[in-house]
Amino acid sequence: MPRDHTFHHTHTRSNGNDHNCHAHGHARHSPAVTPAKSDFYTCPMHPEVVQEGPGNCPKCGMALEPVTIAVQTEENTEFNDMSRRFWISLALTFPIFLLAMGEMIPGQSLSWLLPPQPTRWIQFFLATPVVMWGGWPFFERMWTSFRNRHLNMFTLIGIGTGAAWGFSVAALLVPEMFPAGFRGHNGEVGIYFEAASVIVVLVLLGQVLELKARDRTAGAIRTLMDMAPKVARRVDPDGTETDIPLEQVATNDILRVRPGEKIPVDGIIQSGRSSVDEALLSGESIPVEKGPGDSVTGATLNVNGTFLMQARQVGSATVLARIVQMVGEAQRSRAPLQKLADRVSGIFVPAVIAIAAISFAIWSIWGPQPAYAYALASSVTVLIIACPCALGLATPMSVMVGVGRGATMGVLIRNAEALEAMSKIDTLVVDKTGTLTDGRPKLTSIESLGSWNEEEILRLAAGLELGSEHPLAASILAAAEDRKLSPSLVSGFQSIPGQGIVASLNGEPVVLGNTKLMDAQGIDVNSAGDRANTMRSHGQTVMFLAVANRLQGLIGVADPVRESTPEAIRALREEGVHIIMLTGDSRITAKAVASTLGIDEVYAEVSPAQKHSAIKRLQAEGRKVAMAGDGVNDAPALAQAHVGIAMGNGTDVAMESAGITLLKGDLRGIVKARRLSRATVQNIRQNLFFAFIYNALGVPVAAGALYPAFGIHLNPMFAAAAMSLSSVSVIVNALRLRKTAL
Repeated sequence: MPRDHTFHHTHTRSNGNDHNCHAHGHARHSPAVTPAKSDFYTCPMHPEVVQEGPGNCPKCGMALEPVTIAVQTEENTEFNDMSRRFWISLALTFPIFLLAMGEMIPGQSLSWLLPPQPTRWIQFFLATPVVMWGGWPFFERMWTSFRNRHLNMFTLIGIGTGAAWGFSVAALLVPEMFPAGFRGHNGEVGIYFEAASVIVVLVLLGQVLELKARDRTAGAIRTLMDMAPKVARRVDPDGTETDIPLEQVATNDILRVRPGEKIPVDGIIQSGRSSVDEALLSGESIPVEKGPGDSVTGATLNVNGTFLMQARQVGSATVLARIVQMVGEAQRSRAPLQKLADRVSGIFVPAVIAIAAISFAIWSIWGPQPAYAYALASSVTVLIIACPCALGLATPMSVMVGVGRGATMGVLIRNAEALEAMSKIDTLVVDKTGTLTDGRPKLTSIESLGSWNEEEILRLAAGLELGSEHPLAASILAAAEDRKLSPSLVSGFQSIPGQGIVASLNGEPVVLGNTKLMDAQGIDVNSAGDRANTMRSHGQTVMFLAVANRLQGLIGVADPVRESTPEAIRALREEGVHIIMLTGDSRITAKAVASTLGIDEVYAEVSPAQKHSAIKRLQAEGRKVAMAGDGVNDAPALAQAHVGIAMGNGTDVAMESAGITLLKGDLRGIVKARRLSRATVQNIRQNLFFAFIYNALGVPVAAGALYPAFGIHLNPMFAAAAMSLSSVSVIVNALRLRKTAL
């Protein structure tokens, strides 16, 4: 088959994370806070279709939408065009309907005003612009479906409407060519100008309502994008302050943020204190106190203080821009449930055309007179009522609304697969540090075991931790800074994941880490076992410090449990989720935390590789596992789990490995994500049920299944109304997710 213009520019993405147009070598634009208009368009019903420039989907015929949603709501040209066609077609159809139906209105016959033949010509002149202009987009899409060999809803609409109008034109111009089976009691061949016109008007109405509703599903992204301020106040080195457009802010710029203003970009507070409303991240409007050294996020609200901040992430690197990008990609991804609809749609349209042909044949042979007229009406009705638009919209609409709802609550869902998988989770595996706890541990105790005093132990520990990014390192360095102690100079630094650090001090080996590391280095820690266990029983993580293979001290660090963690654990347990702690910390410390929180199982002193293996073992047992973590060492386990959940205050590696990110790092977000997932999947199933049951009941009725017993023969106009109503009902049902209580 020759490649037409649409297919030349259209390609199918291999997966939801593919950012390149392979046919042209262009990178697809990602939404940023102030993105330029994208050159790439995608189909809401078939998100794997992406093409350069606007057009219609080669699979379903729907108009493609921009991949990038603009900050400012641009004029929807398709909506305006469909609205104009609808209103003009409605105005022309109304008199057609009155003329055609006049004979059916008791006491209101119009035959004394207009003879039958002029009435038929008036209907022709009014119906022709309705069908040929108002319905022209449907005929274009029908023709494209034939060229591309992708039969779709517009194939059925075009065939049905064209058949009704074409038959009526022939009946008007050359009635003598029709046999007796097409003639009524008055000897005339029936016309269906009113049916063709009303079908076009109702389908146009459905398109207008659908376009309006689809535009509302992008509201979550626009709401997020509108949160960003338009300008920032930059403080120059000479102290001059200037208001500049947000896109001109550069990394390391010093910015002043005044009370009531939105923070322009992500950065660090240099001076001043304030309360910041971070509802963007957490969904909670309770302000968070911020001071020098604290990080702030662009688009969050400065409540009551003034401060200077240093810009760290700007443009597309900000948290808000990344949220917008990920939400956009997630809304265009496909849920596994969509495969069912795709399989059905693949055979549905050809089957409907076959049913319409069979219906025509049956009515022609066994139908009442005029048999052929009934046969034509029946086949047109089958074609119109069976349009599978509701089936195609069932899953994408729910996914778009569900993902958008999650984003506004601080729950960032990477794709539809993660959204659906989260509904089936029965086991949650959690890391301890940074997940159950704040991730900001503090040094609580130092015990000398040899000739070194506390200050010497802390100075050496700080020197060893200078090159580490572990949360425990930050607590030691902060304690040394508070005591104004300079870290010791060490060399040969080597970090051993899950165990600790090995280095040299003045040519002598120094080791800081847990029991595993000490055993590996051949250092005996039995003499300090009781003291270490006492510290652990109080929830402290214990590190051993050895110099020249001799134990010199113990360092205890405690990481307080997040205030929201007990509530989240309790809610998950009440919903039947089995909770397992998987941590590299000691068994005593891990059990102390687990006992406080009521966690079911604890696996302690595990390495990153062992975390990954533990997830695989749970999956082999038939469990649906979600893993929540925040560090680089959690990345393999996050990727292995059915759903990886990253804490927003964790590392980029963890977030890239996860299907869901909790922007605030609050475990209550897992409760929200699970409830949202279950509500979305239930909504999808409702939509699919509506679509399937509608076609399962509608097609037989349209074909005449009720006529033998009840004398009911469905008019094509009612079929058009039912078809449009089915699509709108699916969209309205999906929009209910925006109000679902979580």
